[in-house]
This record gives sequence, structure tokens and C-alpha cells, in this order.
Amino acid sequence: MGTRADDGGTSGLLDLFRVDGRVAIVTGAGSGLGAGFARALAEAGADVVLSGRRPGPLRRTADDIRALGRRALEIPSDVTDPDRCEEVVSAAMDEFGRVDILVNNAGLTHTAPATRELAEDFRAVLDVNLLGSYWMARSCARVMRPGSSIVNVASMLGLVKSALPQAAYSSSKAGVVGLTRDLSNQWSGRKGIRVNAIAPGFVETDMIAEMSDDARADFLHGCSLGRMGTQREIDAAMLFLASPAASYITGSTLAVDGGTSGH
Repeated sequence: MGTRADDGGTSGLLDLFRVDGRVAIVTGAGSGLGAGFARALAEAGADVVLSGRRPGPLRRTADDIRALGRRALEIPSDVTDPDRCEEVVSAAMDEFGRVDILVNNAGLTHTAPATRELAEDFRAVLDVNLLGSYWMARSCARVMRPGSSIVNVASMLGLVKSALPQAAYSSSKAGVVGLTRDLSNQWSGRKGIRVNAIAPGFVETDMIAEMSDDARADFLHGCSLGRMGTQREIDAAMLFLASPAASYITGSTLAVDGGTSGH
């Protein structure tokens, strides 16, 4: 069955990027991309539920959101545990009465040659990146209303080969792309929940800033724009897919990688 546009076709163009009155859950929200996503959603009008393993960083992100005039709820949790994922969603419903947006950002990486990679390291990456995204999406889909949106965070390395030996990470992120297509197929028409993914390329972070010039050049090999991305550029892509601006987009993975995956 078809679903009506989120805004009913009556909003101004820029208004479509607003998420006023909506409640978003962001996993891995204590630092890095996740903290940026949480702040971006608050700037666009959402109240935000912050999930992550470390209470201290979650608290700092929550303070930033409250400084923007929005409400925040911190819930230390672990996406690898389906019961903990249910607890996050239950707490969000108890506090706000609704869940409209999920950003599945929690992630883990590991670099090792395949013949020497430990089984537990490989499983740990898939457990967080792929299974964690599934458990959280499933928990949210049970309470989301039509017009809601799930944004999974995949990676450029789920689309193209890696210069480093990262079989676990690349496999997990390719799995997120497939998961996105399947959940969209299950839920978009029947439940009115859009499911999309973003696939970031290399983004300026504290870790990247400490790299040597040679290492940075290796990272940027094949990038059409010839530079790292910024947090705000990834924020914008996430917000687009989460907002009514993307109300006719579902099952898609948006590469935000400076053209690397286009080679």
C-alpha cells in the first residue's frame, strides 16, 4: 500500500529539512559522528535519545543538545544485546511518547590480515555494526508511526575495496547496505517507515588529523574531490534522509565519499 508524503505537500522547501516535534534515537552518540548527528538533529528541531556504552561522553552530548533548546535523554546501553535495545526504545517511549527517527551509528572497526585475524575480533565487529543495527531497527519499528525514518550508517568500504586488510569491517558495512534494502522492502509500504543508509568516506577526525602526509595521501587515493569530508557534510546527508525532504526515498544507500565509490 502507498503512504502519503510526510508533510502532505504543504511545506516550503527548506521546511522539509526540519524535524520539529520529532524524537530521534542516535546510537554511538557519545563521540565522533554520532555526537555530531545528535547535535544536527537537535538543531533541526528534534528531541534526542542518546545511546552508547560510556555515560560520560553521552552526558556531554546531552548538554550540547540542551544548550540548543531541545530535550535529551541519555541511556547507557549496548546494541549487541537485543534486550538492551528494547530497553532504549521503552525508555524513549516513557519519556517522549514516540520515536520518529533512528540513526544506527554505533560502530566498531578492526584491521588485521585475514589469515591472522582472531575469530572473536571478526565476530565482535559484525555483532556491533550489523547485528546491532538490526536489533535497534527492529525495536524501533515496533513503535514507529507512518512517516518515520531509519538511517543506517554504512561505509564507503561496504561499496569499494579497502587499502587496508579490513575483512570484518568491510563485510559488516556491506551487510548494512543489504539490511537497509531488506528492511525497506518489509516496512516502507506496510508500516510507512522509510529505511535508508549513508556510506561516509574518510572524514576529518582527531585520529585523521594526527596522520602523516603519506598516510593521508593513501587514504585519499581515488577520491575525486581530493580531500577528507567534514562532520557537517555527513550531518547534512543524514539529516536529508531522516527528514521529510527525503519522503520519496527508501531502500537507498547514499555515498558521501567525495566520489571515491564512483571509480
